[in-house]
Amino acid sequence: MSRPVVFGDVPIAVTGSVATDHLMSFPGLFAESLVVEQLDKIALSFLVEDLEVRRGGCAANMAFGLAALGQRPVLVAAVGEDFADYRSWLERHGVDCDALRYSETRHTARFICTTDTSHAQIASFYAGAMSEARHIELLPIADRVGPLDLVVVAPNDPDAMLRHTEECRSRGYRFAADPSQQLAWSDGEAIRRLIEGATYVFSNEYEAALIEQKTGWTADDVLKRVGTRVVTLGAAGVRVERAGEAPLTVSALAGVTAVEPTGVGDAFRAGFLAAAAVGLSPLRAAQTGCVLAAYVVERVGTQEYSFTPKEFCSRVHGGYGDEAADEIADRLLALR
Repeated sequence: MSRPVVFGDVPIAVTGSVATDHLMSFPGLFAESLVVEQLDKIALSFLVEDLEVRRGGCAANMAFGLAALGQRPVLVAAVGEDFADYRSWLERHGVDCDALRYSETRHTARFICTTDTSHAQIASFYAGAMSEARHIELLPIADRVGPLDLVVVAPNDPDAMLRHTEECRSRGYRFAADPSQQLAWSDGEAIRRLIEGATYVFSNEYEAALIEQKTGWTADDVLKRVGTRVVTLGAAGVRVERAGEAPLTVSALAGVTAVEPTGVGDAFRAGFLAAAAVGLSPLRAAQTGCVLAAYVVERVGTQEYSFTPKEFCSRVHGGYGDEAADEIADRLLALR
């Protein structure tokens, strides 16, 4: 792989959603209740076993994960007046929350998700205060914390995502494009605007295909327009692609008992970017992301994990060997 991008000592700005997650478990399979010929008339109700109310939102999850690995991320999002307790939680865990915009009329966003025994999910998202994220400008944040070497543009209010991306391009800020859940509403032109020139583009395998379908670009076309394409493969791990280079595939951490998949992708991205920020290679970044993702999938809730550097290093060692553990410990975990 090419020499890794090093972001330096300035914080990573993470834009995107902040939400309260309402997570429910259905002790069956959604597929058993679906009649393909009647999907246009669907009317279903599922009796769930439990309800967990947790902190969430893509940007908050990533910021929490970055902070857990020693970074000092800046959370850039719109929230409601009901956010006080959540803010205190994030600040206690090392997240800079001084760039938040507070809505005077709307609640913080809500994510409501039911997961079946195969880990298929049915979810709804109430945007609430998130719709005001389009009014946030990045320049005042850079004036406060210093030059923004990397801005994560995670799922958010659609206009906010486009604004942040355009501002990154116009001001020369490197950015990581993570359109993921917002690809469904986006047409080809919007997707092209969201990812053109990105230092990183993150997606899962289905989303990667959707990007190509909607933009009309081939996989090679995408790679000509971005620095690195990172495609998560679920239990199979992750694939890292760069133009003119053979794809790099990293397996998921072995021996993990999956409990709840919500937030796993956010944790992977946080781990990957935290490693990249200190100059670790794409291989080590992907391995770091896979280990951090394992902490999330093993429990209910997207920010309910904690670890010591020694514990994290031990999991890296068990999954990826001595050399990986030594490099990640020396370059990344030493920050903690």
